[in-house]
Amino acid sequence: MNNLKTGFLLIALTAVLVWVGGLFGGREGALIAFGLALVMNAVSYWFSDRLVLRMYRARPVTEAEAPQLYGLVADLAQAARMPMPKVYVIPGPTPNAFATGRSPRHAAVAVTEGILRVLERDELRGVLAHELSHVGHRDILISSVAATIVGAIGVLSRMAQWSAIFGMGRQDGDRPNPLVLLAVTMVAALGAMLIQLSISRSREFEADAGGARLVGDGEPLARALEKLEMGARAMPMDANPATAHMFIVSPLAGGTGAAGTFAKLFRTHPPTAERVERLRSRAWAR
Repeated sequence: MNNLKTGFLLIALTAVLVWVGGLFGGREGALIAFGLALVMNAVSYWFSDRLVLRMYRARPVTEAEAPQLYGLVADLAQAARMPMPKVYVIPGPTPNAFATGRSPRHAAVAVTEGILRVLERDELRGVLAHELSHVGHRDILISSVAATIVGAIGVLSRMAQWSAIFGMGRQDGDRPNPLVLLAVTMVAALGAMLIQLSISRSREFEADAGGARLVGDGEPLARALEKLEMGARAMPMDANPATAHMFIVSPLAGGTGAAGTFAKLFRTHPPTAERVERLRSRAWAR
């Protein structure tokens, strides 16, 4: 169901892209903006793993340096029938983890020092199974496709806004009202971002399910998510919001009151309580 939802959301993003392109410059404008966004995101897709690992000062570890962590990743990779990913440790007390890499053969799993101190062995195993599920589902590719389309929509929206201000744009005699064009493109860009976040949330549910199936039990991952959520609230990471969707739980502090309600629209992750409930409501025996 989540895979089907992801497909529909990607189609919706594409439809928004075509629509905004038609508002501004017809098919040619959409194709130009899409091409630019595609190049930018292709570079990000090929090099993002190194960039994000460097951003968080992650260091590679060997089996001798981190025998339990390395051994768990190796066992899970073998069970999932995928190549052994590189293993990294991120300095810092906040418990969290993420996976990156453009394919199973070019994957890396990174965990914080905090997660190694907070979680029990079976809970850490559940977290690592979740991250390997992201790798197996090629979620990095899906995220890159979504980011490409959203990036193109953003470029088109900015072009349309400037054209409305300076009276440029379509020359077919059917130019829309500048104020309407400004409002429509702003709403389109916001809507595209919300769709992208919805895709991210769908992939988290799918990775939870894949991780639970891999270990044959959803309870260890459920307990781990509860601990990680508390840890993220108590010790938010100094994380770049653009990479927040990569972590198993959001590394950013959530707001409270009206700000918290507004922030829910921009969640990169489903509510942890809902993820825990799903993990505990099904049998996951392999």
